[in-house]
Amino acid sequence: MGNAGGDVMDTDGMCDRIEKSDAKVHAFVSEPGRRERLRREGAALLRRWPDPADRPALFGVPVGVKDIIHVDGLPTRAGSALPPEALAGRQAPLVDRLRRAGALVAGKTATAEFAVSAPAPTRNPHDLEHTPGGSSSGSAAAVAAGMVPLAVGTQTIGSMLRPAAYCGVVGFKPTYGRIPTQGVIANAPTFDTVGLFAAHVAGVIPAAQALCDHWRPVVPAVGGPVLGLPDGPYLDRADPDARSAFDDHARQLADRGCTVRRIPFPGDFEDVVAQQFLINRFELAQAHATWFPRYGELYRDETVRAIRAGQKIDKEAYDGALRAREVFRERVRAAMVDAAVDAWLTPAATGPAPRGLGSTGNAIMCLPWSFAGMPAVSVPAGSAPNGLPLGLQLVAAPCADEELLAMAGWVEAIARSGRGGGGSC
Repeated sequence: MGNAGGDVMDTDGMCDRIEKSDAKVHAFVSEPGRRERLRREGAALLRRWPDPADRPALFGVPVGVKDIIHVDGLPTRAGSALPPEALAGRQAPLVDRLRRAGALVAGKTATAEFAVSAPAPTRNPHDLEHTPGGSSSGSAAAVAAGMVPLAVGTQTIGSMLRPAAYCGVVGFKPTYGRIPTQGVIANAPTFDTVGLFAAHVAGVIPAAQALCDHWRPVVPAVGGPVLGLPDGPYLDRADPDARSAFDDHARQLADRGCTVRRIPFPGDFEDVVAQQFLINRFELAQAHATWFPRYGELYRDETVRAIRAGQKIDKEAYDGALRAREVFRERVRAAMVDAAVDAWLTPAATGPAPRGLGSTGNAIMCLPWSFAGMPAVSVPAGSAPNGLPLGLQLVAAPCADEELLAMAGWVEAIARSGRGGGGSC
């Protein structure tokens, strides 16, 4: 992935790719002087690590960074009209880690305003008339368009795995808290999780090793994993094309050595959705308690509605929802243990990317797992009849991130080779 084998860093080639593709995709925040900055930073990397044998795992890898994450030298706008100086802060520790691993920050990637729901200008590289998903719109699209091999995003509900599925790339959301979120503008702090996009699972792993606390090597399991299919009202949220493709992939995985078990999923799914919304909106209002009174007229309508909804929620209701979340987390973990499954298998989104740019799509397939703080990954899994990508979502127990990526690599190879109801993407 890196440039460990040579002494010339092609920063100009990277900038050429970004300039060519981004004129249509709009994945990156505009940056005057990007080429000159990257030439300087690339030269500094070569001076710091002149010997290819000594170079770290991400040496020379260009990375897109979602524009709610502070990066020294690049203003943070969070997809908003607020003055960057009001949002300024010290560089996020996760960016420190990327740079220590030799990565180059290619630039800031576009985000829905404050990672809520007002869409970024980004378009889906597979069809420019369709959304790339969000809120990590630019990060997913930049990888899908081949502008960068790696990008950083965040997920509160479905802000990474949904755009990964829509754009036909891999999205990895680790266990809540596994990557530090200091220096990241909050949406809902008890949900917000930093994650990664790459074209393949193998491209995620070196960055996960660099970013995740206490990463440990794992020995790949012999044979396929045991996967649980969550029967009930949750899975029924997938549209017919996505559900048909998902069922096809589940059969393919079973045929290739994976054990697939159908497990009843909590029937009170609507209550889970309501509790997630309550916690999210309450925390969003708290996160903007200083900015919103001062700059409220600069916020977009979708964000205003979300913040005002949060302002109406009282602390007692919030605390009750937090208690309900803990109960739900234990129920999901117990269901995995009782059924002896390694991971849940689900569609990563309700279907392919919707047409139009006025919405980032439906995050419901990601919601329960984000609610429970569990690690999840979306892998490309063929395409819908309209030719747009679909994704499979794998969800593991908390802190089983390493095992999850090992399983995801196994599933990815089968999912990419299968037809999944509409052909390979």
